[in-house]
Amino acid sequence: MTADRDGARARGLEDEERRLVEKLRKIEALFARPGSDGERLAAESARERIRQRLARLERAEPPVEIRFSLPDDWSRALFLALLRRYGLRPYRYAGQRRTTVMARVARSFADEVLWPEFQQLHATLRAHLQAVTERVIAQAIHGDHGEAEERPDLGRERAARSCPGAPGLSGSRSKS
Repeated sequence: MTADRDGARARGLEDEERRLVEKLRKIEALFARPGSDGERLAAESARERIRQRLARLERAEPPVEIRFSLPDDWSRALFLALLRRYGLRPYRYAGQRRTTVMARVARSFADEVLWPEFQQLHATLRAHLQAVTERVIAQAIHGDHGEAEERPDLGRERAARSCPGAPGLSGSRSKS
């Protein structure tokens, strides 16, 4: 019975992944500016149209170096993949943060296609990762994934206890 349940769960996760990939492909097709309904269905031709658009823009508008600052490693990995998909070569300079990505690209392509497409892909992927994280934590650790209770500040300084070695913890309390 457990094997049946595990098999069903695995199939459900595969279906969920397949739906996520399809959503990401649809977002890509939106940015390709398709010429017909038939083209909209072909993800590979969408990618090629974007590459052609980039080439046209770069002939009319020389590429400039643009610095992209990304909030985390997940975002960076997605953005690097998007740049490489379009034949762009991401880099960073020694001393720059790991989440900084540099690229030489036509400014209009970055503003009209690359960054808006990244934002939509990022939002879709982040929502998926958030749902997976909540589900795994609920199944493996505890089912209540609500926010921490907020208590009124009575104006007293409270000594916060720190946990040695824990990242982001200190002896003082911060207000958000």
